[in-house]
Amino acid sequence: MDKRIHFFSQKDVIPSTIEPELLGIRGRQLNEFAELGFPILPGIILDTALASGIDGKAIKKDIMFLLDKCASLVGKKYGDAQNPMLLKFVISSNLAVTTYPALHNFGLVKPTIEGFANWVGKDFAAHEILFLVRGMLKIEERIKELEGKDGEQKEIISCGKTLNRMLGISGPSNELGEKEKPIKITKSADEYMDEYAHYFPQGFFDSTENQIVLTMTEISRMLAMDDQNDNDTALVIQPMVYGNYGKDSCSGDFFSRNVVTGQKKLQGEFFRGKFNEAGGASGQSIEKIGDKHLKDLQKIAWTLEDRFKEIRQVRFTVENGKLWLIEQRLIDQKSTQADIKLLLDLADRKIVDKAYVAKAIEPPRLNEILHPVIDPASVKTLKSYSGGIAGAPGAAIGRAYFTTDSLLEARKLALQKGEDARFILVAISSFAEDVKAIEVSTGVLTAEGGYSAHASVVARQYGKVSLVTPGMKIKSKVASIGNITFKEGDYITLNVPYYGEPSVFLGTAKLIEPDPKESGLLDFIALSKSFLKKFHVRCNADTPRDASLALSFGAEGVGLCRTEHMFFKAERIMVFRDMILSDNPDERKKALAKLQVMQTEDFYGILKVMAGKEVTIRLLDAPLHEFMPQNDESLAEYIGHVEKTKKRKISKSEVVGSIEALHEFNPMLGHRGCRIAVSYPEIYAMQVRAIFDAAYKLRDEKVDVHPEIMVPIVMNASELKLIAYGKKIEGSSYTGIVDIEEALREEKGAAPIEFQIGTMIELPAAALGAGDIAKYGRFFSFGTNDLTQTTLGISRDDFTAFMPDYTLFDLILGNPFSNLDPRVKELIALAVQRGRLTRPDLVCGLCGEHGANPGNVRFCMDAGLNYVSCSPYSVPIALLAVAQAELENAESAK
Repeated sequence: MDKRIHFFSQKDVIPSTIEPELLGIRGRQLNEFAELGFPILPGIILDTALASGIDGKAIKKDIMFLLDKCASLVGKKYGDAQNPMLLKFVISSNLAVTTYPALHNFGLVKPTIEGFANWVGKDFAAHEILFLVRGMLKIEERIKELEGKDGEQKEIISCGKTLNRMLGISGPSNELGEKEKPIKITKSADEYMDEYAHYFPQGFFDSTENQIVLTMTEISRMLAMDDQNDNDTALVIQPMVYGNYGKDSCSGDFFSRNVVTGQKKLQGEFFRGKFNEAGGASGQSIEKIGDKHLKDLQKIAWTLEDRFKEIRQVRFTVENGKLWLIEQRLIDQKSTQADIKLLLDLADRKIVDKAYVAKAIEPPRLNEILHPVIDPASVKTLKSYSGGIAGAPGAAIGRAYFTTDSLLEARKLALQKGEDARFILVAISSFAEDVKAIEVSTGVLTAEGGYSAHASVVARQYGKVSLVTPGMKIKSKVASIGNITFKEGDYITLNVPYYGEPSVFLGTAKLIEPDPKESGLLDFIALSKSFLKKFHVRCNADTPRDASLALSFGAEGVGLCRTEHMFFKAERIMVFRDMILSDNPDERKKALAKLQVMQTEDFYGILKVMAGKEVTIRLLDAPLHEFMPQNDESLAEYIGHVEKTKKRKISKSEVVGSIEALHEFNPMLGHRGCRIAVSYPEIYAMQVRAIFDAAYKLRDEKVDVHPEIMVPIVMNASELKLIAYGKKIEGSSYTGIVDIEEALREEKGAAPIEFQIGTMIELPAAALGAGDIAKYGRFFSFGTNDLTQTTLGISRDDFTAFMPDYTLFDLILGNPFSNLDPRVKELIALAVQRGRLTRPDLVCGLCGEHGANPGNVRFCMDAGLNYVSCSPYSVPIALLAVAQAELENAESAK
C-alpha cells in the first residue's frame, strides 16, 4: 500500500503520526469524525504528497482494494451491475476558501446505470448522470483554461450553462436581462452518456475501473497546473448514499439545538424517500424520524456541541435503514440567546469553565437578547424602507403619531375602548416635553440627530426602540421616507438590529419578545459578575421601575438619577411651569411645596429599591425653557390649567412673553445646572429637602440608604463650594446643601445620616480645575456627552449632518458620541489624577451613554475610575465588558 494513501471509517482512524496538513481541511474534518466514532461514510485520502502527481494506473490496485473495504461497510460494491456503490471526489485544500467543484456519482457507467435506475427510478438516474457530467466538465474547463485552449474552454462553458438549466441550478441572466428558462430532462441516462462522452478521456463511461482511474488522473492534472494549489491539496474519495434508495431511506438536516430559543432539542426536518431536498415543503419534523435514529442523531449533535463548543448544523442520509453522517458545519444565523443557553449548558457539565463562557460572547450582542426581535417570515410581504441611524436597538410595532399630544390622546382613547395601545412617536426631532410620549410608546422615529440625540438617549433609558432617518419628511400629517409614506394613525414596524441595517415596515410584523430568565440572561449576568473585582457598573435610573430593572440586570447602585425627567409627567409638568412662571414668592413657594412631595416620593422609591447601594441624584440640570410649552396645543393646555387652578383669566401673549423671557441663544452653555441654583436657590433647596425627607423616612423603616447629591455643570470650585456649603455676604446669604440637611435633621430631631456631595465633570474647565474642585466634592461623575460637546465644539444633535463628510476624508475616527475621543479621554485621566492628589479617596465614575461601550469601559478601568453608569438595558453589556477586561488583565499578569 502506498504510504501516501490513507483509509478512514467509523472504526478506522488515520494515525496521529500522519501530519494533519497532508490531509487538507476536509480530510482532517473527516478523520476527526472517525475519532469520535460517528457513522461517517468510509473513505480514502490521497494526501498532498500524492494528489498533484497521481499515476492512476500505478495506484489502481490500492484504490480498488480500499473500495472493497468501503463496500463491506456500506453494503454495496463499486462496479456491481445490480447494486452499484457510487463515489464522490472531494478536493481537500488547506485553504479555507477555494473554487473547486462538487464531484458526485462516479461509478455510473454503461454496465451499472440500469441497476442504479432500478433502485431510484429512470428519471433520477438521468438527473444524476447530468450532475456527474456537470462536475467533471468543471475540471475539464479549468484544464483547458490553464492550457490556454480558449475555444475548447468556451464550448465547455456553454455546455455547462445548458446543464445548469436542465438541473434547475440558477445562473446569470442573459444579455436581455431575462432569467434563462429551464430545460426539461427528456432523454435516458444512456443517451446522455453518449451525448457528453466526447468531452472526457476515451472510455470514461465504459467501465467503473476506467472511470476512477481517468477521474483521478484528470483531477491531478488540473491540480498540478492550478495556482490555488501549492502542493498542499489532497483528494478524498468516499461512497455515496441516497435517501431515495430502498424502502427505509430518507435525507435531512437539522441544528443541534433550537437556533432561536437555545432549547436543547434538535431542530430540523427529514424527507422520506428523497435524495436531498432539505428545505422542501414535504419535510417532517426531525422528532418524528423514529426513536433509534433520533437517539443516534442526538448523540451526534450533542457530541459535536461538546467538541466545537458551538451550535452545529448536520446533514445526514438514511439508506436502507442505515444512518450516515454526510456533513456538519458551523451556522451563522443563530440568536444570542441560543449561544448563551449552549454555553451555560457546557459550563454546567464542566465541558468549559466560566471564563470561557464570559469570553465567548461579544458584549454588544446582548442588545439582541434584551429587546424584541422581528420574526423574518412576518415581514416578507410588507413594504419597507431600509437605512438610518440606530438610536436604540430592538423591534417595535405601533400606530404612528406625529406629536406628543396627539399620541397621548390616541392612547387614552385606546385604553378606554380596550383597543390596541401600541404607538410610535414620529417627529422631526424630540424635546424634553416629548419624554412622556416616548415613555408610553413602543418606539420613536425621528429625522434629526443620531445615536446621542435626545430621542435616542431617552429611548435607551426607557428600553424603547429608536431610529433616526435623516431623509424623513412630515407634511399635512403624512410622513414620507424614501419610497414609503404613511399617515397619522397607520401601523408601522421599526426594526433596529444592533448589527445590520435598520428598517421601517408599513404594517405589523410578528415580534419575538425577550424573557431574561428563560433566555439564560440572568444566569449569564451572574456568571459575568463573578469576575468583577473593584470596578463595578451602576445604572442611570429616574424611576423605581428603572432602578428595579437595572438591579435585576446586575447594577450596583444608581450612578445618575436625572431629576429633570421626573417633572415631565402630565400631572407634574403644570406644577413645575407654575413654579417657573409664578408672579410672586408665595405662588412659587406653593408650587415648590407640591413638587417637594412629588420628589420625596420619587427618591423614596429609588432609594428603597437600591437599599444598601449608592444612589447618585443629580440636581436639576436642564435649562428652564425646556419645561415650557413647545407648540400651540401644549400652550393652550397650560393656559386652561392656569385659568382653572388660579381662577383668573390669562392671555396668550402674557404667557408667551414669560416664556420668551427664558429664551436663550445657546441653552446648552446657558442658564442651566448649578447656574439655575445660583439664580433660583429655592429649586435646589426643595430637591435637597426631598432627598433627605425620603432618606430619613427609609432609615426609620430600617432601610439602609446611601444618597449622593451631584451638582451639575460646574466650571470652577467656587460654584460647588457655594452650593454645597453656602455663603454669607453683606446683606445676603446662600444656604448650602449641608445647611439644609442640618436644619431638616434638627427639625426632625434625628441622628445624622451618611451622604456625599459631588459634582459632574462635563466641562474642560472643570477637568482642568479638578484639583481645586475635589476640595469640596467627595466624588466626580464624568458626563461624557457634554464633555465631548464642549471639548470638540460639536453638537451631538447636529453632528450627524456632516459626520459622513468627515468620515469620508478621515477627519475623525468613528462617532465621538459612541467612542470616547482621545482628547476627552485625556481630560478624564487628568481630572482623576488631579482630583486624587487633593483627595486620595475620591470616587470617580462615568455616567454618559459612553459607559456601555466595551472600548470605553476598558479605558475607564485603566484610567482609575471606580465605575461606569449606563441605562438599565445597557448594564449587562457593560458588566460583560468589565468581566472580559478583568479576565484579560488576569491572563496578562500570568
